[in-house]
Amino acid sequence: MNTKNTPSTAASQPGRGTLALLAAACGITVGNVYLCQPLLDQIAVSLGVPAQTAGLVAVGAQVGYALGILLVLPLADVIASRKLARTLLALTALFLLAAALSPTTPLLIAASVALTATTVIPQILIPIISGLAAPEHRGRIIGTLQTGLILGILLSRTVSGAVAQATDTWRSPYLLAAILTGLLLLIVPRLIPDRERGATHTGYLNLLRSLPPLLRYRPLRLSMTLGFLVFGAFSAFWATLAFELASPAFGLGPAAAGLFGLYGAPGAILAPMAGRLSDRIGSFKVNLLSLAAVAVAFALGGWVGGISLLALVVAVNLLDFGLQSGQIANQTRIFALGNDIRARVNTLYMVATFGGGAAGSFAGTLAWSLGGWTAVCVLALALAAMAGVVLILNRPSSSHSSGAQA
Repeated sequence: MNTKNTPSTAASQPGRGTLALLAAACGITVGNVYLCQPLLDQIAVSLGVPAQTAGLVAVGAQVGYALGILLVLPLADVIASRKLARTLLALTALFLLAAALSPTTPLLIAASVALTATTVIPQILIPIISGLAAPEHRGRIIGTLQTGLILGILLSRTVSGAVAQATDTWRSPYLLAAILTGLLLLIVPRLIPDRERGATHTGYLNLLRSLPPLLRYRPLRLSMTLGFLVFGAFSAFWATLAFELASPAFGLGPAAAGLFGLYGAPGAILAPMAGRLSDRIGSFKVNLLSLAAVAVAFALGGWVGGISLLALVVAVNLLDFGLQSGQIANQTRIFALGNDIRARVNTLYMVATFGGGAAGSFAGTLAWSLGGWTAVCVLALALAAMAGVVLILNRPSSSHSSGAQA
């Protein structure tokens, strides 16, 4: 028996050290999408632009990530894994450096779009590494990588805000992220298998052409709409929080804005329970629960959040819980459509979600410039209400099938 050429899951699945490094890589790279959020007030002051203009940096980050998922991620089916990881990490590090050195807001926005479009490494690593694991270990490995992802989202804002305040410049977090991404460039390609495209490869353009016909599935359209609206409300909050905390009511800097990433950790950590709940009561009821949490978050934030830090902490926990539990319900719904289209429906869902994030970031900064924090909360409540109406109109009937089409 030629053991060299025989696939061996036990031999090929990553050890604990490798898995920890890859989880850290997921966290560092996804953090690039969110590191700008605590810096927006500092960017506005430094570059001499209004809050609405500085907010376009956060909009660009969401747009870039959505474009990366749609246009860059399919390259994993075309280019060998190590080569793709090496290229994306190198480009991300360069774009982060360009962001740090940007002398004007338009250049910073362009760099923000570019760096987030290439920082889709987690979406490449998780399927590859989970595919190496034996079925009985796959859940543990995915869970470890997802933990790195969630910690990256939570901690990126905290670290970014703390570094910016300690150095008194918004450029430092971008420089730090560029250095960390450069280190990953030296490590990650060595830790992943050099998977070549398979014999059944369908081609990059054919894969893109296969996406629009999937919109015929009603459950997919529902999940995309809910993801767009709820992540839009979430992004409106984060795109304006730094401005609110820097206002005379609080007088706080970017470190305080970043700490809200940690303050919301309990809500995010509790959200995975929604997965088990969805199995018992269905995605529809979990979506209702998540929307209720989001609505209460913004009602509380709009009522007393402008004068109370405690109210904002409670609101951010409710918001994190609502967003994460809603995403679990949405993905449970679309993954039931079939194994053969799971990756592609998830691509469409994530594009819609981050498209909503871009729209919400833009609308949030516009609302802030027109009516301050109260206007932001009213906007977010309106988005949550629209999501509720869409969900009720698509209430499942007794004869409902997950593959039902409109």
